[in-house]
Amino acid sequence: MVLIFHRPASPGEPELVRVLASVRDELVSRQAQLFRSAGATEVSFVDEWHENMAFGEVLAKLAPARGGLIVASGGAVPLLNRRDALRLVQVAAANEPRALTNNRYSSDICAIARARSLRRLPPIPTDNALPRWLEERAGYAVAELTGRERLGLDLDTPQDVALAALAPTAPPWLRAAARAAHLEVPRRDDLRMLANDPHSELLIFGRSGSVTLHWLENNVRCRIRFLAEERGLRASTQLAIGGVTQPRPPQGRPRATLGLLLDERGPESLPHIVGELARGAIVDSRVLLAHRLSADELGWPDPSDRFASDLHRWAQIRDPWLRALTESAARSELPIVLGGHSLVGPGIPLLLRA
Repeated sequence: MVLIFHRPASPGEPELVRVLASVRDELVSRQAQLFRSAGATEVSFVDEWHENMAFGEVLAKLAPARGGLIVASGGAVPLLNRRDALRLVQVAAANEPRALTNNRYSSDICAIARARSLRRLPPIPTDNALPRWLEERAGYAVAELTGRERLGLDLDTPQDVALAALAPTAPPWLRAAARAAHLEVPRRDDLRMLANDPHSELLIFGRSGSVTLHWLENNVRCRIRFLAEERGLRASTQLAIGGVTQPRPPQGRPRATLGLLLDERGPESLPHIVGELARGAIVDSRVLLAHRLSADELGWPDPSDRFASDLHRWAQIRDPWLRALTESAARSELPIVLGGHSLVGPGIPLLLRA
């Protein structure tokens, strides 16, 4: 059985929200066909905000009493191929406690054998922590699919669609969708020129990690200033971590070095700050929003504002702070790109590869 958590497109949403939802509609439809052809017996779609319940509560309620389960989020792993699907189905059909995911610490798709174990899943907030709970609390052997870089990219924003369309293995329909919606990563050519200049320096800021840093060290000629901050912003939860017997005080609100500088100097100072550190930047703006507001996305500017910011469409942004930040990046002589987790993680090889 396959469960895909997905909310369909709504005609009343702002344009960029509708564009993303439409692409995700097409993606999950094609993924459903892929899993059926790989041997899945049933594919069902679940509203992402099912009865206002936490992800863990929904999955515990829907977990089958017999057999295995594949759980995916809408927009996840757009570069998933038939070989991946066959492996996921094979693991889900196993008769021992096994699981297979694209990332054990921040999952977007996960195959679980003997899925009845999920009926005791606690109310974890998202699917990201599911493999960790399986391994540390439920005693499962958790493995990762090969191609973590390829399978780390999700379609969470319109910018992610533009990034995925740059992949050599991107399906033609996805590239066509990006072209039809005029989705491009701003300053892409400038960033590629910078990355190839041994006399220059590029700032990477946000939820990036060692895999990305290793790629940068081996594939770009410029120097790298690497500020990895607030990793696990969405994926960490005590409910999934083994050995936690007593509830611990929640961590303080997210804090970020670049956020502290912007607090002091204002959002319009971003190009000046970047210029003191490097000759261009790839910035995880969600860490800046979490620093300024909180880790709860409900308190952030609307998705339409965030999506417009990623594309440097500052005139469409209603939130004053995010508009000022985006306008400063868009008007800067230095190439500065704002975005989410994909931009500073699996999107970097796609963005910078010559």
